[in-house]
Amino acid sequence: MTTKGISPAMLPHVFDLFTQAHVSPDRTLGGLGIGLTLAKQLVEMHGGRIEARSHGLDRGCEFEVSLPLIAELKTKSAQASDKAPREHAQTRRVLIVEDNVDAAESLSMLLELLGHEVRVEATGASALEAIRTTDFQAVLVDIGLPDMDGYEVARQIRALPDSRTKLLVALTGYGQEEDKRRALSAGFDQHLIKPVDVEHLQNLLTDSNPSSSG
Repeated sequence: MTTKGISPAMLPHVFDLFTQAHVSPDRTLGGLGIGLTLAKQLVEMHGGRIEARSHGLDRGCEFEVSLPLIAELKTKSAQASDKAPREHAQTRRVLIVEDNVDAAESLSMLLELLGHEVRVEATGASALEAIRTTDFQAVLVDIGLPDMDGYEVARQIRALPDSRTKLLVALTGYGQEEDKRRALSAGFDQHLIKPVDVEHLQNLLTDSNPSSSG
């Protein structure tokens, strides 16, 4: 193995969204931190698993992908067929409000892989216009937007008719109690810290009562 390798501290997190090791000053070894997350989602969608192994920095790394045999996959598919209507009913129309193109596109791709219908807007104004014409069931809002902050976006959404049926989620890099309190006061149901825990977000989206706070 001749690749750079992965440190023991980083190894458990290599499949987390937006996770990156130390980036070289010229960014020749940099990335977006989404490739391995997408790989894991794709492998698991096919009933498989993916594992990463490394003996440390400058000692290379190895990724092992295991996929079920076709016969086994058909059996699992047949056993799960009666669950399909319920799973389909749990998909959501989701609006992502995020001005970072890479972050928005990667989160959009992940949610689409999970079966959701996703639209992305880069400003608060365009998001509010989209909400007036489309019945989104969930809105994920970055707090640091270029035209207005996410708190103001949430307040204006909550002022619209029937807004209480929508799940509003704040996406932010700040996780202090005051940040959470401010988000909830503005009308958000949930306050998630970047990088987003995709499994937790999926659980929120597929909850039978998505507008409930927690």
